Amino acid sequence: MTNQQQRDALHRRIWHIANEVRGAVDGWDFKQFVLGALFYRFISEHFTGYMEGGDAGTDYAGMSDANIPPEVQEEAVKTKGYFICPSQLFANVVAGVHTNGNLNTDLARIFAAIEDSATGYPSENAIRGLFADFDTTSTRLGNTVAEKNARLAKVLKGIAEFEFGDFQGSRIDLFGDAYEFLISNYAANAGKSGGEFFTPQQVSALLARLVAHGRERVNKIYDPAAGSGALLLQAKTQFGDHFVQDGFFGQELNRTTYNLARMNMFLHGTNYDQFDIRLGDTLTEPQFMDAARFDAIVSNPPYSVKWPGADNPLLINDERFAPAGVLAPKSKADFAFVLHALHYLSARGRAAIVCFPGIFYRGGAERKIRKYLVDENYVAAVIALPPNLFFGTSIATGILVLAKNKADTHIRFIDASPLFRKEVNNNILTDAHIEQILDAFASTGDIAHFARSAPAAEVAAKDYTLSVSTYVEPKDTREVIDIDAVNAELKTTVVRIDHLRAEIDTIVAELGGQAV
Repeated sequence: MTNQQQRDALHRRIWHIANEVRGAVDGWDFKQFVLGALFYRFISEHFTGYMEGGDAGTDYAGMSDANIPPEVQEEAVKTKGYFICPSQLFANVVAGVHTNGNLNTDLARIFAAIEDSATGYPSENAIRGLFADFDTTSTRLGNTVAEKNARLAKVLKGIAEFEFGDFQGSRIDLFGDAYEFLISNYAANAGKSGGEFFTPQQVSALLARLVAHGRERVNKIYDPAAGSGALLLQAKTQFGDHFVQDGFFGQELNRTTYNLARMNMFLHGTNYDQFDIRLGDTLTEPQFMDAARFDAIVSNPPYSVKWPGADNPLLINDERFAPAGVLAPKSKADFAFVLHALHYLSARGRAAIVCFPGIFYRGGAERKIRKYLVDENYVAAVIALPPNLFFGTSIATGILVLAKNKADTHIRFIDASPLFRKEVNNNILTDAHIEQILDAFASTGDIAHFARSAPAAEVAAKDYTLSVSTYVEPKDTREVIDIDAVNAELKTTVVRIDHLRAEIDTIVAELGGQAV
């Protein structure tokens, strides 16, 4: 069996168990218990590996809590960001799930202890509230304590059945891969709700490679609408641990999704001192304003959401929005996210942002913002994507690439809308499609019906529209008709009809009838 076949088999098993343990509860509502249990297992085994230090003669899970010196606990928190007593390890809890009448309260106590272990340490913000959505008192688990404990036992035993092999080597990748697989499946089955926090892996890969093109490394990478953190982690997946020097940064409005993002970081082997994900409204409560600017920004912000806009008189003077001289419409915050990202870019920075197509051609304030972006030479490229790539929406989105160090004043327009492979519920970009888009992005020459570089003056002359179809002529897929061949066929047909009519007249005459 190949690695991919093993991976697919593991995924099928994971999804089967995830569906089995939830019972009659909706998968979207139940996801935090499955994902939280997987995370609990991960940090338990990761911490066990750290405490044992590769010594086969050491059995941390078998030790007594009382035998762990305080200085050892403190050093562990400084290094790993948290501490887990032996009795609190996933393996030890799972071993007694079916006989523990206090399972739900014991789990709540363990989760609180893990979070509290980071209090007062640099890891506190990365750890605090991680298990907040794993509510062991939730009625989704049952109406009685016995029902809750039975469902929790089923979840923990189900997660324990996942076979990841030895923890060393690729173990972290397998945990992270399993976690992301679960997230993507929950998103795919949740409709609109799922699409709000998860960007499909192929789109994430494209965005990461766009901001990384031509670079050996970047200082930091940032996502102002971080979701589950998948976009940020693609930079690590695509280019390895050393491509991003100073870590992964993001902000997320939804508390549950914010917790998922932080878990996702840990599960992909990103230690607490390598990421900083914060909770809050990016547009009205921006974080990292005083930090050094980012070389790379990737984002798939919510499309056309409402925001205070002109109702908040302070926003027009906000340093993120003031240079454009106008605010994004109150009913469509898309360009507010774009200007926010632009402000956070370093002098050598590049941003790749998934955008609702309407912002590329609508008038009013959005036209004025486009004018500002074009006149200041910040627009590097606009890429039209195929429809139905994202969970919860079938619209054909686009990617806006911004840069602060452009070598010329041209804008690259790429029509990637025909590039997709149709799956059961969604279209996907293949690796070959991504390579084709990146090749066109790296080039400056015209590619018929696919890519073209337009000078800023032409964009200005076309009223600052940034719609790809304005600059790249679509391929005419209508059937080409050969008029001469059609006329020749018609003549042949007429001769044949005349011949048949003559035969019919002859037959009728022979029968004594009258030809019509």
